[in-house]
Amino acid sequence: MAWNALFGPRPLLSGQTVLTLGTGGVSTFAIQLASAAGARVISTSSSDTKLNAIRKLGASETINYRIFPEWQDEVLRLTNGRGVDHVVEVGGGGTIERSVASTAVGGQIHMVGALSTGTLSPRSLIPWKTLRGIMVGSRADHEAMNNMIAYHEIRPLIGSVFPFDQVVEAYRYLESAAHMGKVVIELDA
Repeated sequence: MAWNALFGPRPLLSGQTVLTLGTGGVSTFAIQLASAAGARVISTSSSDTKLNAIRKLGASETINYRIFPEWQDEVLRLTNGRGVDHVVEVGGGGTIERSVASTAVGGQIHMVGALSTGTLSPRSLIPWKTLRGIMVGSRADHEAMNNMIAYHEIRPLIGSVFPFDQVVEAYRYLESAAHMGKVVIELDA
């Protein structure tokens, strides 16, 4: 989904700026892909430890949203008031208004998931911003993504691996938001 968000109909270009939210699997992979493509990446998290880790994945700047609850203001400060070209939005109703406020005129907000519900005023999108829902891409998208992964030797961050008989624990861990990267459930062969 991170690939489809960044390289869909209006793909990310080198030199553009991307905002990622949190340190889950989609966000950490988006950081790696955007960085490999030559983008500037601004990332948010509630943990300084996680922010230090995602800098190693390619985040150019990081924002602790516990320190900056109005983190969109910090995004605008970091971009000299311009905003970002792409937002990989995984928070949903709890973050969408801030994501839209962080987006440059002509920018794109890629709605990958929704951890919470809420409302979005259509007025937020009037300054030529695009909100797009993301699903899994096509086979061609998958092949292009794999080519980029191989070329740049990208290793997606695997945060935790659970055996299939611990699937409930895996989902509880995911829900706790203590993870970083992808949470994997192994299936027996």
